[in-house]
Amino acid sequence: MAPHPVVQAVIDLSAGAIGGAACVFSGQPLDTAKVKMQTFPTLYRGFIHCIVSTYKQVGLRGLYQGTTPALMANIAENSVLFMSYGFCQQVIRFTAGLHNEAVLSDMQKACAGSVASIFSSLVLCPTELVKCRLQAMYEMEASGKIAKSQNTVWSVVKSIMRNEGPVGFFQGLTTTIAREVPGYFCFFGAYELCRTTFADYMKCDKDDIGVAPIVFSGGFGGACLWLVVYPMDCVKSRIQVMSMMGKQAGFFKTFMTIARSEGVRALYSGLTPTMVRTFPANGALFLGYEASRKLMMKQFDN
Repeated sequence: MAPHPVVQAVIDLSAGAIGGAACVFSGQPLDTAKVKMQTFPTLYRGFIHCIVSTYKQVGLRGLYQGTTPALMANIAENSVLFMSYGFCQQVIRFTAGLHNEAVLSDMQKACAGSVASIFSSLVLCPTELVKCRLQAMYEMEASGKIAKSQNTVWSVVKSIMRNEGPVGFFQGLTTTIAREVPGYFCFFGAYELCRTTFADYMKCDKDDIGVAPIVFSGGFGGACLWLVVYPMDCVKSRIQVMSMMGKQAGFFKTFMTIARSEGVRALYSGLTPTMVRTFPANGALFLGYEASRKLMMKQFDN
């Protein structure tokens, strides 16, 4: 028996939150390296140099800088994303004239994930802004771009409220949506396609393929997402960090400035730690989501 739609939404929301927390703990140091390299592409020779330098300068704490907002960002984003993903799947079933329990194709699921990402962007943007600023704070102070200040979540939140007002939390929202919509089409599409391939090969149901194939499928989905959207993510990080110094240009202007003055390669700065991080982080995300969702759904299968 299928659970009530409200209960189903709570299950998807909870499973997404568990997956989001698993994603942060498994990939935070590499995410910190990504943001530092995106914002200061000439400062580090590569991602190993970035991680080692950060560790020498600030210790292990420096690599986990921004974990609190990252946890908030990921839990909020993934709970809203997966809840909206479930809802968007029902909308697709309704528009396609299918019954409530109908299994959607991989392409239909990719479309559902793409639309769901618009809702999660609204939650993600403010928390990601705080996370990116915290992660790049050391370099911003060292390069003299901003005065020395407290490196805490609360101090960053207060400074945004004081200098930019509530609207300041949505710096880079356009870029976030421009990144998420095509990105999550690829993310869910590749994940579902990979799971289907494993299920066909193992001659079993998609939900019974086991831990390793789910982790690999999640990582593969994440790799496809980042390869498609990385330049947009780089522009978003730059807007969110550099807006600390005052008004920052919008998406298109920032994109063109980076491409003209630093070359196209700068738009891909920090791609290595992102690709290394994507398998453990997104593998953990989907494993956390699928396992907890399956467990909760089992309560309604009596």
